[in-house]
Amino acid sequence: MCSQKVVLRRDGFTFKQFFVAHDRCAMKVGTDGTLLGAWVPVAKVKNVLDIGTGSGLLALMLAQRTPENVTVDAVELDPLAAEQAAENAAGCKWASRINVHCADIREWAQQATQRYSLIVSNPPFFSQGSDCASPERAQARYTTTLDHQALLSSATQLITEDGFFCVIMPETSGTAFTELAKTQGWFVRYRTDIADNETRLPHRVMLALSPTDGEYFTDRLIIRGPDQQYSEGYCGLTQDFYLFM
Repeated sequence: MCSQKVVLRRDGFTFKQFFVAHDRCAMKVGTDGTLLGAWVPVAKVKNVLDIGTGSGLLALMLAQRTPENVTVDAVELDPLAAEQAAENAAGCKWASRINVHCADIREWAQQATQRYSLIVSNPPFFSQGSDCASPERAQARYTTTLDHQALLSSATQLITEDGFFCVIMPETSGTAFTELAKTQGWFVRYRTDIADNETRLPHRVMLALSPTDGEYFTDRLIIRGPDQQYSEGYCGLTQDFYLFM
């Protein structure tokens, strides 16, 4: 008996339970966002906020990982990306639970009527560098439109007392971000350093911050083993999403 062939669209990325079109988004679906969406703690989550949703990837992943009573708000500044995120959300099985808002998170936070038990962001993390191909890509890459101070301030306004704020960023930025967060009353509760393989130093870090102090957990994730195949840890984390897992 022949197995059914999966036809993959070229304008986005196909996951096991949903498709993310990203041809109108400055930043495409990538490993960083997928790792964060699979990693963030979701136990007892009541509602979710995705800051800078882009294509809507994190919003869709967290809708998949949470119960039917959990709603997801996704905020995106770029109109084209917000439009595509809304289309991606409308096309998935959790459409009734995802709301996409085209807005500046700093202004949106001032008008929000609820706080969130989980806030996630795959934020801009480079200071201004070389010119990008478009203003939209520069906005997605560089902290000129949403620096870490503003990001943390917005999350502070919107988090519940026992909630988590989760981000992924270059390992070189992790320490500075953590120190800045501490000045605003945040505590690091989970930290995972990510390396390409056992011989490489970590190049990314995922952080789960909370306004409430508690136990601190840290570990390391290796993406590929010595044979260049995906590691057991990486496969275990992402197996509910990637088609090839």
